[in-house]
Amino acid sequence: MVSRRAGLTAVLLVAGALAVGCTSTDSMSSGGAPAAPVPALHEPGGPGDSATDLATGTGARSGSSPTEANKEPAEPPRVNQPGVDRKLVRTASVELTAGKVSDAADQVRDAVTSEGGFSGQEQVNDRYATLTLHVPSDRLDKALEKITAAGQVRNRSQTAQDVTEQVVDVESRIETQRASLARVRALLDRAGTISEIVQLEGEVTRREAELESLLKRREVLAGSVALSTVTVRISLDGAAPPVAEDDDSFLGALATGWRAFLDAGSFVLRVVGTVLPFAVVLGIPAYLLWRARRRNRTVVTPPPAVVPATEA
Repeated sequence: MVSRRAGLTAVLLVAGALAVGCTSTDSMSSGGAPAAPVPALHEPGGPGDSATDLATGTGARSGSSPTEANKEPAEPPRVNQPGVDRKLVRTASVELTAGKVSDAADQVRDAVTSEGGFSGQEQVNDRYATLTLHVPSDRLDKALEKITAAGQVRNRSQTAQDVTEQVVDVESRIETQRASLARVRALLDRAGTISEIVQLEGEVTRREAELESLLKRREVLAGSVALSTVTVRISLDGAAPPVAEDDDSFLGALATGWRAFLDAGSFVLRVVGTVLPFAVVLGIPAYLLWRARRRNRTVVTPPPAVVPATEA
């Protein structure tokens, strides 16, 4: 009887211990378990972000979804796309023949002026004429129609150079240079030592010079795009157009030497003509003075001295 009670007591103790253990486990799993460690978030510019990541925008951002992180940056527009405004430098060349060169040159000049252009350089004589004209690019075609009406067309050509990429590149560099200059000026305002001020002032001067160069280049490109250059050559009917080629033959060399001889003789005559008035005005008084001084220097020979006779 005693052994049966002892066994029952042992069973109850084991059951109680198991019940207490289960209760403790449930309580720990429901509210007593420590939370999972949460990764620390760092602020932009902190130890987790490098300067390169901040500059390029590749640093980690808290709260960004995987879909947003995997998105590729939008591709910038290319200049060769159909919607991009093309920047063209247009030039044209026209060769005409006319019965009277001067009248044709006047008509060409009037044609360009009527389209808002102007004449840059002219060489006109009775047989040939060469005119360098500048016309707004959007009126070039109309100006060419009026120019070709001034005479009979012997040759006509037109070219167009695409400078869109150069214009876009210069604009981008200007914006970048302005932003860089603004940053350096901000650093200069916060400089605390003389060495820092001197160094930053030198950097500001250098970047201002680079920006000025880019602005000047943009101005040149804009002028080339806005104005087209037209070269017009006019020759008299029946006359061969002037040829600017060197003649390497014997006769050509002889002609070149003869022209050089004539040029040298003409130069000598010009020198003589320049000096002659001075020779007349100054030479005659100088000659008279020289004659007078020579006459005064003439030595008169004294008569021989008479020796008295001695007495015997």
